[in-house]
Amino acid sequence: MKRNVQVLLLLFTGVGLLHIALLTDLYLRYVRPGLRPALIASGVVLILLGAVGAARDGFPFNRPRPDGGHGPGHDRGDGDGHGHGDGPRIAWLLYVPALTILFLAPPALGSYTASRDEAKPPSAGDSLFPALPARGVVDMSLNDFSSRAVWDTSRTLKGHTVRLTGFVTPGRDGIWYVSRLAISCCAADAQVRKVRVHGAAAPPADAWVSVTGTWHPTGELGTDGASPALDADTVARVPAPKDPYNDTVVTRR
Repeated sequence: MKRNVQVLLLLFTGVGLLHIALLTDLYLRYVRPGLRPALIASGVVLILLGAVGAARDGFPFNRPRPDGGHGPGHDRGDGDGHGHGDGPRIAWLLYVPALTILFLAPPALGSYTASRDEAKPPSAGDSLFPALPARGVVDMSLNDFSSRAVWDTSRTLKGHTVRLTGFVTPGRDGIWYVSRLAISCCAADAQVRKVRVHGAAAPPADAWVSVTGTWHPTGELGTDGASPALDADTVARVPAPKDPYNDTVVTRR
C-alpha cells in the first residue's frame, strides 16, 4: 500500500505540473515566466519516475511474486502483533496538494499578503528621473510611481495625471491601497508595492482596478518619511492580468 501511494503521488504531481505549465497560464500565479521550461521538465521527470515505479511493481500493484513474496508494499510482521503493515493512513493527505494543482489551482497572492507586509520604499536609483509626457494620462507602474513619490526631489509627478493598475488592498478606517506584488523567482519571495488612494470609495478587496488621478505628496521627499499616494479622479474595474506579478506598463492609445 505504501508503495502505491508513492507511485500515484509522483504521477498526479507530474500531471498537475504539466497541466498548469503546458496547457494553461496558471503557473504564472506562482513563478516567473522564465521558469516554465523547468516546470515542464519537472513534470515529465515525475511522470517517468512514477511510470518506472508502476512498471517495476507490476499491474495490479503488489501482485504476488514468483517466490511467494508480496512485493515491497506488503510488510511482514514486525513483532507488534500485526502481520500486515500498510503504512500510516495520514500518507493519503499527500494527495491533497497534488490534486489541488490538477483540479483547483490556488489563486495568486493578493490583498491578504499585501495587507500583512509593509511596502518597502523602492530604491532611489543612480540617475535622475526622466521627465513625463507633457500631455495626456500617463500609464505608470506602481514601482515607478512609488520611486518618484518617495525619492524624486525634482517633483516630476507634479501636474501630471497618471493611471495605476493593481488590486485593492483594504486598510484601517476606510483607507485602501492599489497594490502589486513583485517576485524575483516565485511567490515565496514576493515584495509589496502599495499606493494609498484618496478621494474614492474602496472597491471590494482583491478587485483589480485602474485608478486615474494626481500625485498626493506625503512626507518629506528624499527620505523614508515620504510615502506614495494618489488623489483619485476615477476608479474603474479591470480584468485580472494573466501574469499578476508583472507590473510592466503597456502604453494605451
